[in-house]
Amino acid sequence: MTLDDLMYKPGLLAGERILVTGGGTGLGRVMAEAFLMLGADVYLCGRRGPVVEQTARELMAAHGGKAAGHACDVRQPEAIEAMLDAIWADGGPLTGLVNNAAGNFVSRTEDLSMRAFDAVANIVMRGSFNMTLECGRRWLAAGQRGSVLSILTTWVWNGSAFTVPSAMAKSGVHAMTQSLAVEWGNRGIRCNAIAPGLFPTEGMSARLNPQGGEHKPEGNPMQRAGRMPELANLAVFLMSRQAEYLTGQTIAIDGGQYQATGGNFASLAAWGDEDWAKARESIASRNAADRAQRTA
Repeated sequence: MTLDDLMYKPGLLAGERILVTGGGTGLGRVMAEAFLMLGADVYLCGRRGPVVEQTARELMAAHGGKAAGHACDVRQPEAIEAMLDAIWADGGPLTGLVNNAAGNFVSRTEDLSMRAFDAVANIVMRGSFNMTLECGRRWLAAGQRGSVLSILTTWVWNGSAFTVPSAMAKSGVHAMTQSLAVEWGNRGIRCNAIAPGLFPTEGMSARLNPQGGEHKPEGNPMQRAGRMPELANLAVFLMSRQAEYLTGQTIAIDGGQYQATGGNFASLAAWGDEDWAKARESIASRNAADRAQRTA
């Protein structure tokens, strides 16, 4: 991505200090790159420390500025507190938080174990709440402004068959966004969310399209997938001081997919037992590879 991909003047985010969870890859990396290019100090966190640290080095090599990676499991409040202590000591308080860390996979709900449910819900809902609460407490205690941006899905408005843990967890974060916008608004803290449509990433393709092949924007009125700079431009706007009267909103960026098709996985009702068996095998293989990478 280059400055030509962004619609803003250079230096728009100068003085901002923004933490992106799940910032080492995918959408998190894209948003972090845009913030850095526009002058913000950027912090990335994820469970795989080497990944976020490498991403931070690559972004600084490409664009200059300040980026740092921290290993942190957002499911663990103690880990969050320790990371934020380190960030606050490294130049001052954050001004922004992006709740991007997530987990998801397709499954028939009757096939889910509680462990599988928790694997999604604990990252998405509890992790987003843990991060927001710890940042919010610090901002409120010091009388500082702050902005929280959470990455959701359009399923928060209509649910999604075959990704029920994600639909439940993302809906919880949607409710948190609306609730805290009111509760904390008179103390300078804004809360908004983005509901992206199809923005293909490696992780999404592996878990949400386990039968292989490319995701295709079937039924999308614009007949295409989203482009990463489009998402980055929206995230920058919501995190900028130029949007300080905007709070409590979840904004879809999906080319009209939600209005046209519901934007969810209802079409998987056509799958049979053999299809679901292949999906489980593919997801299990991906999870094993991820575990091996984290312990390497």
